Amino acid sequence: MKISLIVEGKTEKAFIPHLRRFLETPLAGRMPTLHTSSYDGPIPTDEKLKRRVNNLLSGRNAADHVIALTDVYTGQNKFADATDAKQKMQAWVGVEPRFHPHAAQYDFEAWLLPYWHRIQGLAGHNQSPPGGNPERIDGMNPPSKRIIEIFRRGTGRDDYVKPRDANRILEGQDLGIAIGQCAELKELVNTILRVCGEQPVP
Repeated sequence: MKISLIVEGKTEKAFIPHLRRFLETPLAGRMPTLHTSSYDGPIPTDEKLKRRVNNLLSGRNAADHVIALTDVYTGQNKFADATDAKQKMQAWVGVEPRFHPHAAQYDFEAWLLPYWHRIQGLAGHNQSPPGGNPERIDGMNPPSKRIIEIFRRGTGRDDYVKPRDANRILEGQDLGIAIGQCAELKELVNTILRVCGEQPVP
């Protein structure tokens, strides 16, 4: 089984290794090949996304399935929320059962908020964690800005850098904790489990 993941380059570096590590347990002995198709910035949209998906699903090294993962906040104001993002990506690609659109609500950093104790330690600051469901934190202060803020307030010498610090936040952590709190992350994981013939995370 080969699954191609269309992602932003920074997300690939920060998250995909930890996703692989989590999947190795439920998919022991039948772990798929996770191929990343990454971009330096937001993933393609409209006809560009359709062409990319079709290319990944065809040819000698064709993928069995393609997953596109985008943030709702891409800097392009294309999506209202995760549901809107997934619907639009599906419409751009058209009827293709091997394509699976997913979105982080509202940005990837929502999936880091369950590890606030780890964020505090790395930032060197005891700022209180945001309350409520990590994927419902939005307004003018989404998850990424919350993490940037605590790093700027902390005693560490550097500001938050997504590929470096998201990886450090997740290192050694149980991804199942974030999956239990973040419905969009759970949906992404369950898509991979289902196409591999495994029971989804309840």
